[in-house]
Amino acid sequence: MKTHSKRYKESVKELQQDKAYQLKEAIAILKKLPKPKFDGSVDLHFNLGVDTKKSDQMIRGTVVLPHGTGKKVRIAVFCKGEHESMARAAKADYVGGTELIDKVAAGFLDFDCAVATPEMMKDLSKLGKLLGPRGLMPSPKTGTVTNDITKAIEDVRKGKVEFRVDKQGGMHLAVGKISFSEDQLNDNASKVIEAVTEARPASVKGKFLKSLSIAASMNPGLRLIC
Repeated sequence: MKTHSKRYKESVKELQQDKAYQLKEAIAILKKLPKPKFDGSVDLHFNLGVDTKKSDQMIRGTVVLPHGTGKKVRIAVFCKGEHESMARAAKADYVGGTELIDKVAAGFLDFDCAVATPEMMKDLSKLGKLLGPRGLMPSPKTGTVTNDITKAIEDVRKGKVEFRVDKQGGMHLAVGKISFSEDQLNDNASKVIEAVTEARPASVKGKFLKSLSIAASMNPGLRLIC
């Protein structure tokens, strides 16, 4: 049986379990709850009314958080030739062609985002089973397969994050750190909610956003009005 910490139990006392909160109100409460000793993340948790057995309802997209993610993102760029110079000039953390692919195939996964030029995708495809489940496989849909390496890296540095629905119709996305101001968290979370709402497939019938909650690390979640 899972047991919660004393701090978690104290946090629960501050909440009305049967209440759905406005986003701003929920963030204000999160900021007041007892915090862990580290700068925890603030996450949105979606439950979407999609049929994930239908390919057109497997939602995937990107959104740029106005105030970034609050963490340093390590970027790997798979490219050749002049694109390698572009990637290094844009301060990518890891840059390379087939040698970088081989390194990843051998177990190197010390990065948070991957970008690739179109010419590299044929070779990179062999890493699909390794990178795909971790959300690291570059994709044209998310702007991470491109010849404009500089822009792709700049977008990630500015706070561009990917969202994608899981097989259970859930979606979980960090919108900042608990150390962010209330306004920063509200701006980031509002942008994510807007992007996910706009990504609703035309084929979805009935309620799309079934439930939505927001939570900080090691604290209970708050149900949001949606």
